[in-house]
Amino acid sequence: MTLPPLRITLNSPEDTTKFASRLGAILHPGDILLLQGKIGTGKTHFARSLIQSLMTRPEDVPSPTFTLVQVYDTRKGEIWHCDLYRLSAVEEVEELGLAEAMEQAICLIEWPEKLGPLTPGSALTLTFETDPDMLDMRHITLTWTDEKWAQKLEVSE
Repeated sequence: MTLPPLRITLNSPEDTTKFASRLGAILHPGDILLLQGKIGTGKTHFARSLIQSLMTRPEDVPSPTFTLVQVYDTRKGEIWHCDLYRLSAVEEVEELGLAEAMEQAICLIEWPEKLGPLTPGSALTLTFETDPDMLDMRHITLTWTDEKWAQKLEVSE
């Protein structure tokens, strides 16, 4: 069952950081966020902000564009930040160990369309869009099929 999407508007990078922190506070190992959107729409800024909000000691959170995966130990457990943009086959996803991580860690996955048939049905999808009139404004559409997200998102508001 697909539930109606939730659409939010964030007026600045600071608003995105605050939203990422609120969302991070409700995540637990096994939760998966699929981050969709064109290059430059704020996916990495969102992921970086969420990860940093859960760290016990601040550290740099680089984009995983070239490494494909960055793993962080946080007070909520491991977070896997994945950027699948450069993958060319689903088999490469399996080689990364991502299937196992999706069960045991919090996973933030940029370019999730590369997952193909491995796309988890329990994930929360965040689709990022820039505003054509306001450079710093982002529109994020949240969609899910797993009912747990409706409850989690209600708590985070």
